[in-house]
Amino acid sequence: METPRPEFGDWLEGFLFDRRIAVVRGPLDDPAATRVATELMTLDATGDSAVTLQIDSPGGPLSSAFALVDVIEMLGVPVKAVCLGRLEGTAVAVAAVCSHRLALPHTQFRFCDPEVAFEAPASQVKHTVSSHLAMVRRFHEVLARSSGTPLEEVERWCAEGRYLTAEEAHRAGLVDEVAQRPAPLRRVR
Repeated sequence: METPRPEFGDWLEGFLFDRRIAVVRGPLDDPAATRVATELMTLDATGDSAVTLQIDSPGGPLSSAFALVDVIEMLGVPVKAVCLGRLEGTAVAVAAVCSHRLALPHTQFRFCDPEVAFEAPASQVKHTVSSHLAMVRRFHEVLARSSGTPLEEVERWCAEGRYLTAEEAHRAGLVDEVAQRPAPLRRVR
């Protein structure tokens, strides 16, 4: 009888988890935020060393991002972000609250407000819009506080949909360092 072979994704997830690495890859929706928050809380409960959070995401709803932001800020261990690929909208806020933020050289950051759609009775529209605008304001405040960028500038960047390279994000205080490429190996003759 053959032993069932684990799927590559399951094996990789376990391999990363054993090395205290959680991953946000793809949309940052409720299932993704719940999975990553659970992984981070479990890693916090099982050790005292830092956790690495790899992020490559187009972002998602504010509620999903804030759930993850709150968990990161409440953990007893440092969470170090490794930003790769792209971070857009709410994914930028998740990286911003980490204790140390490293970007790979070609990572792109995009400041933008998340899109929202809702259905509500006419009597509740005003309250729903007001609630959403308050969440957007908190989103901007998280980005401003974490990067040291003035709130008005963050608001302008989000309104413009501004893109930043890894180096620009470093200069803006959004990341602490940009990974350096190792020198190419020289052939010895």
